[in-house]
Amino acid sequence: MAARVLIIGLNYSPEHTGIAPYTAGMARALREEGWDARVITGLPHYPQWRVHEGYSHRRAAHEEIDGVPVLRVPHPVPHDAGQLRRLGMEIVFGLRAATAAWGDPDAVVVVSPALFSSAIVRVRAALSRTPVIAWVQDIYTAGLTETGAASGPVARVMRGIESTFLRSCQGVVVIHDRFSDYLRREMAVPARRISTVRNWTHISQTPSVDTDELRRRFGWGAGDVVVLHTGNMGAKQDLANVAAAADVAERTGAPLRFVLVGGGHQRPQLEELARRTPRFEVLPGVDDETYAGLLRAADVLLVNERPGLKEMCVPSKLTSYFTAGRPVLAAVEAESPSAAELDAADAGIRVAPGDPEALVAGALQLHEEWIATGGATHRGGRRYVRDVLSAGAAVRAFSTALRALLPTETTAPAAALHS
Repeated sequence: MAARVLIIGLNYSPEHTGIAPYTAGMARALREEGWDARVITGLPHYPQWRVHEGYSHRRAAHEEIDGVPVLRVPHPVPHDAGQLRRLGMEIVFGLRAATAAWGDPDAVVVVSPALFSSAIVRVRAALSRTPVIAWVQDIYTAGLTETGAASGPVARVMRGIESTFLRSCQGVVVIHDRFSDYLRREMAVPARRISTVRNWTHISQTPSVDTDELRRRFGWGAGDVVVLHTGNMGAKQDLANVAAAADVAERTGAPLRFVLVGGGHQRPQLEELARRTPRFEVLPGVDDETYAGLLRAADVLLVNERPGLKEMCVPSKLTSYFTAGRPVLAAVEAESPSAAELDAADAGIRVAPGDPEALVAGALQLHEEWIATGGATHRGGRRYVRDVLSAGAAVRAFSTALRALLPTETTAPAAALHS
C-alpha cells in the first residue's frame, strides 16, 4: 500500500499566487510519484481577501483537483487582513482541520505561515503519534516584527510559540538556506531536522498570448518603459513607494510607467493613489496565461519591499520573474533573501527600499543597459530556474524529507530519477 501523506494548509488551488501554487503543485507531484497524497484546506480567498464564487462559508466540501482528493473546511475570511481577524481565521481553520476525518496518514505536512492553525493540527497529530513536517514558506514572527505588526512582549511570546511549534515537529522544510540559518540561530531548531526545498516556477515558459497585443490592450505605448509589480498588495510590499516613484518620473520626464497587477488588502488605497498619480496604474488580477504574457510584455519586473525586511520571506514572484527572462529591479535591503536570490541568479539590480528616486534611477539604468546590450545583460534568471529552482529537484527533496519520517514497514515510493 502506498505511503499516505496528509497536507494541511490554509491556501490551495484555485488561488494562483502566494503559497497556494506550491502546495497544490507539490500535492499533485507527490501523487504522481506514487504517494497517497490528500489535502485539507480552506476557502480560496487570497490575495483579494474575499471568498471565490461557488464556495460555501457554511459547510465542508470534498472535491478533486488535478487528481488530488481535497477537503475544504469553512472559516471566516477577514476583509482587511488585520492581525486579530487573521488570527481568528487561522484558529477556526485549525480547529476544523484538526477535527476533520484524516483517515490514517503515515505523515502530516502543515504549511506555515498559518502558524496557529498549524500548531492546532500538530496537537491532533501528537495524540495519534503521527509524524509532522512543518513546511515554512514565511517566518511568522520575523514578519510580525519586520512589518511593525508586533514588538516587545507580544513579539517575544509569538516567537516562543513559533519556536516551540517548530521544535516539536519531526521535520521542518524551509524554502531558502537563509531560513534554515535563522531557525537554527533564533529558534533553536536542530539542524538535523531542517531540509531546504526551493520553490519552483509555476508559469508557462512559452505563453500563447501575444505580448504586443497585451501592451496595446492595456494602453502601453511603444515609448513607455513599463515597470511591472505583480502579486500581493500588502504591508510588506510598501507599494506607496512605487506610487511615489511614479510622481518622480512625472516630474523629471522619465518615460517610466509603473504598473501593479494582483490584489490584497491595500489595493483600495493604491487604486485611489492611481486615480491622482500619472504614470501609476493598478490592474485587476489576471489568469495564469495572461500573467505569463504580462511578465514578458513588461520592460522591467519589480520586487518592492518595506525597509527593514531582512529575514521574513522570499517573494514567490521571483521564480516567475526569472522564468520570464526580463530584467528584475529589486528595491530591497542588501541583507535580504530577495537580494541574495537576485545576485545568485544574475537577473537584475538592487536599489535601496523606500527611496522613490533610487527606484526611478534603477529602472532607467536597467532598461538602458538592456537596450544597449540587446538584452544580453542580467539574463541569468532562466539558467538559475533550470539549475536551482526546478520542480523535479523540489519534489525529490521533499520526498526525501518525508521518507525520513516513515516507519520502516511503510512502503514509500522509490526516489524519482527524472528532472
